[in-house]
Amino acid sequence: MQSYSAFSLFRQALGGHAGWKRQWRSPQPQTEYDVIIVGAGGHGLATAYYLAKEHGITNVAVLEKGWLGGGNTGRNTTIIRSNYLFDESAELYEHALKLWEGLSQDLNYNVMYSPRGVLMLAHNIHDVQVFKRHVHANRLNGIDNEWLSAEECKEFCPPLNVGGAMRYPILGGALQRRGGTARHDAVAWGYARAADARGVDIIENCEVTGIRRSVSGAVEGVETSRGFIRAKKVGVAAAGHTSVVLGMAGVRLPLESYPLQALVSEPVKPAFPCVVMSNTIHAYISQSDKGEMVIGAGTDAYTSYSQRGALHIANHTLDAICELAPMFRRLRMLRSWGGIVDVTPDRSPIIARTPVPGLYVNCGWGTGGFKATPGSGNVFAWTIAKDEPHRLNAPFTIERFRDGILIDETAAAAVAH
Repeated sequence: MQSYSAFSLFRQALGGHAGWKRQWRSPQPQTEYDVIIVGAGGHGLATAYYLAKEHGITNVAVLEKGWLGGGNTGRNTTIIRSNYLFDESAELYEHALKLWEGLSQDLNYNVMYSPRGVLMLAHNIHDVQVFKRHVHANRLNGIDNEWLSAEECKEFCPPLNVGGAMRYPILGGALQRRGGTARHDAVAWGYARAADARGVDIIENCEVTGIRRSVSGAVEGVETSRGFIRAKKVGVAAAGHTSVVLGMAGVRLPLESYPLQALVSEPVKPAFPCVVMSNTIHAYISQSDKGEMVIGAGTDAYTSYSQRGALHIANHTLDAICELAPMFRRLRMLRSWGGIVDVTPDRSPIIARTPVPGLYVNCGWGTGGFKATPGSGNVFAWTIAKDEPHRLNAPFTIERFRDGILIDETAAAAVAH
């Protein structure tokens, strides 16, 4: 793998930047691999990387029906935080956050992690009580989180409207200073480059059309648009299409897939210093390095595999943003997009073995999958390599819905971003 550094940048500049190598190969699929990962988004690529790096399993293929990072990894608002309520969630997301803090150095690739702070606003007494509960629970778990008054929220994020007439006045907020954002494309590219350097085959435009099982019921491999590929272990990280892929093996999951929308404004000078989230009015906003205001909405009310959402959802979100930060009312929207999120009944993920021997699944992240990318890939790689759960993902089984042992983050926060 070609090393990236200030010195290499200077050296390549002297040669007109003609000496840079391709970041990853475009290999033809082999007939057999030790492990196949379905889905070349952040979670799938991270899984392949950690399989190679930490478990020495390099005969791995990552199959993607489109282009690398073209699914939810490239269709989100890049929020990173770990201030979840329940111990199981907090531990998993904190594991991811600690990996985020050193990820650029680990991958030798700038993922543009920016710990600018994530401020979650409270608009009523219930919000205040819930977020203070979060603060106390997080501190017990050794996770940074603090309560701010409305005036302190204004001091931390000056564009906020804390004194004007609002339908949902700002009463305070919970701030995780280590939270922030990263560049989603760079995360996918960095993991792809590092995995490829360790021998992983990343195969784009290779749609999985079936999962073949032996007479005993175990996985034998996958049927694809480029032929059958044999493997004794298959890990699925296909986000909103996970139910479709697992259905090919006869596995039903408690998942629903919804459209989720986001949009960005025209670029402006630096004006918004952090990430602000409002669960009550369901809108969140940050400013990109290019100056665009990145705005996220809630999921649509209907299930769909379409990457388009309803217009009234975006309108509602922009109404809320204009109340939270009136200085942005005259900004023009530049573009919008949608993704397909896979949602479980308790809004917590599934990272586990399936009832089919050799078949593993990483799904159900809802609207909060990006922030978990390094931690998710790390524990999923462990599960695949050792055929047993890592301590951190042991509670996130499929069977918890049968047994009633839920990790109900939607009840805790009314949202699972």
